[in-house]
Amino acid sequence: MAETVQELSNDSPRVPIRPRYSEVDNPDDVQDDTVYMPNRSSSETQERLSKMEQAFKAILECIGEDPEREGLKRTPLRAAKAMLFFTKGYEDTLESAIGHGVFNEKHDDMITVRDINIFSLCEHHLVPFFGKVSVAYIPSEKVLGLSKLARIVEVYSRRLQLQERLTQDIAKGIYEAVHPNGVAVVVEATHMCMTMRGVEKPGSKTITSSMLGVFRDDPRSRQEFLELTR
Repeated sequence: MAETVQELSNDSPRVPIRPRYSEVDNPDDVQDDTVYMPNRSSSETQERLSKMEQAFKAILECIGEDPEREGLKRTPLRAAKAMLFFTKGYEDTLESAIGHGVFNEKHDDMITVRDINIFSLCEHHLVPFFGKVSVAYIPSEKVLGLSKLARIVEVYSRRLQLQERLTQDIAKGIYEAVHPNGVAVVVEATHMCMTMRGVEKPGSKTITSSMLGVFRDDPRSRQEFLELTR
């Protein structure tokens, strides 16, 4: 399988890096998904994948499975690549997410984006939580491209997280990006650690919020945001 590598700067477009795995019998298994590690060389990426592959193989053995049987033979590599994708936010920065998406604009009314999908991993059990994020900010001479709000959400959600911290990370990220008069974030998510294990309560949802600036100080602005995101 040919190796495709492109070194990226913070302003470069996202290009997945595909490591070489000559030992894989079917190249399609490597091509099915990609590894986003733009800040690392192909050798570093391959080394990480190799270590994670061995770790997942050991996990399969510890639960009583045979990692050499047909259905599991390539599972450790697939799982390693999936984990790197699930946590690709560690390879991103606020600066790379924003790029050239900040514009001078004399707009001082609320800007709201509702229902941004999120997928993250609980740092306590490494199981998913997922849901929606609604964000708003009141500009102070600078606005963000709308897609950049979703990218900021993605940077912080694609890491091992707590929902409480994720909510604050998103709010602080937006504030750092354009220093607005206020930022509001609400996250509503379902946690698999509560539905498929532990208390096993399907249907439960966790709602967290973070208010900065005028959204914290002015009840009317906060109420307007909450009404818009219901």
